[in-house]
Amino acid sequence: MKQIYFVTGTDTDAGKTVVSAGLLERANRDGLRTIGLKPLAAGCEETADGLRNRDALQLQQAASVKLTYEQVNPVALAEPMAPHIAALRENRRLSADRLAAFCRGSLMQPADFVLIEGAGGWRVPLNPSENLARLPKLLEVPVILVVGMKLGCISHALLTAEAIARDGLRLAGWVANVVDPEMSVLQENIDTIRASLCAPLLGVVPWLEACTPGAVADCLDLAALSAPTAEQT
Repeated sequence: MKQIYFVTGTDTDAGKTVVSAGLLERANRDGLRTIGLKPLAAGCEETADGLRNRDALQLQQAASVKLTYEQVNPVALAEPMAPHIAALRENRRLSADRLAAFCRGSLMQPADFVLIEGAGGWRVPLNPSENLARLPKLLEVPVILVVGMKLGCISHALLTAEAIARDGLRLAGWVANVVDPEMSVLQENIDTIRASLCAPLLGVVPWLEACTPGAVADCLDLAALSAPTAEQT
């Protein structure tokens, strides 16, 4: 049985990648074969091997099943901006169907636990008629929400959860990731979100000076994930 989840965030800087890498490391420790995908990335550096995105490289390194970079990040855009704008500036067109096809190709690899990381928040546009939320809908996978713990996070978390439910997808779990080390009443904010979301809290990631996948994994609990509705053998 293959567990597949789409990872989204309350906003661009919520910490999707550090949490995704931590979840992969947690699954690695549990003896699971893991894959991390970043089908769309805007903000890449030119290298001798082509465009490379730092977040995609981190997922590639954290996963135990070693895929090529192109399998992990098939659509790499150079400029660090909203993906649909970056694509227009490169005369490219994004579509959810194409991203889903790339993901399905990588999902053919044998694995037990797969994370597909989004770009930005839930409603990031792909083109005039689609946003990235259509990708997990096409793949029929549940969602893990990374909440960047800072002022305003309660509204961001609840609005994102409402949008996920409105799109007909299940919120499988959420992670509280502290992005503001000086946030006041942190625990009260976590408690409020926890009481409001119909999904388990997978862990609280504190402000970490050394934010390594191992350090993040220490804060997470995969056992809290509710049973997946999408699976692939």
